[in-house]
Amino acid sequence: MAATPSTMLPLGTQAPDFILPDTLSGKILSLSELKSDKATVIMFICNHCPYVIHIKDEMANLAKDYGQKGVSFIAISSNDVENYPQDSPELMTKWINDLGNPFPYLYDETQEVAKAYQAACTPDLFVFDGNLKCAYRGQFDDSRPKNEKPVTGKDLRKALDEILEGKPVSFDQIPSIGCNIKWKN
Repeated sequence: MAATPSTMLPLGTQAPDFILPDTLSGKILSLSELKSDKATVIMFICNHCPYVIHIKDEMANLAKDYGQKGVSFIAISSNDVENYPQDSPELMTKWINDLGNPFPYLYDETQEVAKAYQAACTPDLFVFDGNLKCAYRGQFDDSRPKNEKPVTGKDLRKALDEILEGKPVSFDQIPSIGCNIKWKN
C-alpha cells in the first residue's frame, strides 16, 4: 500500500459545490442539501483502502456522535471503478450498509469533485464551518495500519469541538495519509 499525503486545501477556501448520486438511497444529492449550518465534514474514502478500513468503525462512531450535535458528514468515493471494481457503487452500497448507514456515501464518477477539493488520498478529510469555509483539513488521528496506535479520531474530534465552540482550529493540522485516489487515465 502506497502512502500518499493529502494536499491540504488552503484554510478559508469555500467548499466547492457538487451534485452526486447517493449509493444508498439512489437519490441525487447536493452539498446545499447535505450541509450543516454548524459544520460539514467531507470525506474522500473508498471501500478497499486499508487506511480507510482501519478507521471506518471509529469514523462511523464519530459521525453518529457529532451528527447529534448538528454536524453533517458526507462521504465521497472518486476512484476509477473500471480498474478498481471493488469500489463500484453497488459495493459502496453494501459497504455503507454494513457500517450502519452513518452518512451518505456519494459516487463521483467523473472525478471532478475530487479535483475541485484537491483530494489526493483516501481518507482525505475536510471540515467546513457553517459558512462552508475550510476550517480543517488533515488526518483523522495518528493511527495507521500496523502502527499499533489506537484509532480515536482525536484530531477530527478536536477540530469539530473547536468549530462548534465558535473558535478557530488551534492546533497544527497534519496531512492525512492514505492510498492515492485511483484516477482514470
